[in-house]
Amino acid sequence: MEYSYPLDLDWSTEEMIAVTHFYQMIEKGYESGVKQETLSQAYQEFKQIVPSKAEEKTLFKKFEKVSNYRPWDLIKQLKNSEKNDIIKP
Repeated sequence: MEYSYPLDLDWSTEEMIAVTHFYQMIEKGYESGVKQETLSQAYQEFKQIVPSKAEEKTLFKKFEKVSNYRPWDLIKQLKNSEKNDIIKP
């Protein structure tokens, strides 16, 4: 895929890496499925950087616009899943 992830230039390098990893797990979920615990960990790290629901929503919309992947669909599924489940649409 050839697109740029929505990132905040005020984030540290480590924060950008963590958010990028989360986006990559969303992509993996759509392309082949991702383990529940892997996506859960990536989302927890994402939420430490982006605690605001409004900012999360904005970033999810920007990510969907560039990638055509809807993070919220996988996060919704994640919240209703168990440890060894595979998350995919």
